[in-house]
Amino acid sequence: MNLAVIQAAHHVAAGYPDAGRVLLASSAALLLSVFLAPRFITFLRNRSFGQNIREEGPEGHRKKAGTPTMGGIIIMVAFLVPYLCLSTRDWKSLGVFFTTLACAVLGFADDYTKIVKRRSLGLRGRTKLLFTVLISVGLWWLATQKAGLAPSVSLQPLHVHIYLGPFYLAFIYLVVAATTSAVNLTDGLDGLAAGCVAVTMLVYVGIAFITHPAHGNYHDLELIAGCLMGACIGFLWYNSFPASIFMGDTGSLALGGGIAALAIMTNTAPLLIIIGGIFVIEALSVLLQVFSFRVFHRRIFKMAPIHHHFELEAWSETKIILRFWIVAGAFGAIGFTLYQLGVVHTH
Repeated sequence: MNLAVIQAAHHVAAGYPDAGRVLLASSAALLLSVFLAPRFITFLRNRSFGQNIREEGPEGHRKKAGTPTMGGIIIMVAFLVPYLCLSTRDWKSLGVFFTTLACAVLGFADDYTKIVKRRSLGLRGRTKLLFTVLISVGLWWLATQKAGLAPSVSLQPLHVHIYLGPFYLAFIYLVVAATTSAVNLTDGLDGLAAGCVAVTMLVYVGIAFITHPAHGNYHDLELIAGCLMGACIGFLWYNSFPASIFMGDTGSLALGGGIAALAIMTNTAPLLIIIGGIFVIEALSVLLQVFSFRVFHRRIFKMAPIHHHFELEAWSETKIILRFWIVAGAFGAIGFTLYQLGVVHTH
């Protein structure tokens, strides 16, 4: 798509009502994801770019070895094109855009390292840490210097504002690192992460819609959240059980970065603990497992993250995925309601 087409679409987009523009963008992302996937899957298979399975993982996952990975590239292209065509590119949405893209690049490097070295471990931990810090610094700069956000945290629906000052950068790093790690841990079953992220993005579409009349122009945040949601839903067509392709770290880190950036730009980072509750549960299960084993030499779960525990409890993969989607929906609804209560109380 050349620059002239993008500019033309950009002028057309200015005439669409907000809801119509978001619907158009999310639908375009969904369709792009669906139609791009088959050729990309064939491309990956022809080059033997398949998933390496951890030896300590569940026995049933061995048969998934060799399934094409790096499907996050599809998600990124599917969300990137409608965003560039239909957005006004304000600084808040650009902060989300660049954070998502940077995390995708980090995830791609991790996936490619795994494929080249033929192992389940990719980049070194120090390398990931360094790049996560750099991404966080970039998000902090865009949020405070370009988008004009104050270095403070809002606790909804309590209307408590905590000024962080110079510690705001450290706070952003914690949000980015925790969210990308949590989404990455959730990406262990076919379609689990993509479905849960789609639910979270739907919540952020709603948050941006109910917020922008009172707190400035959030139109592009609605649109970028809708693009990511549509791309995830389209990707599920091929990622649902049994998966024809995995998103890999390219997808999970990108989507985690997108969620983190949306939380920062909408000042809902503390509420993200509830909105993304399913990701918190997954990450917490790993932390508790490690702590319990090191301190008490006992395991709380048969395997962590917790979705593997249910696998070893003889739950079918589809049952686990569907029930986790339901839990994600419940957390998202609660989080959205709490945010809405705060907005209504303000008025």
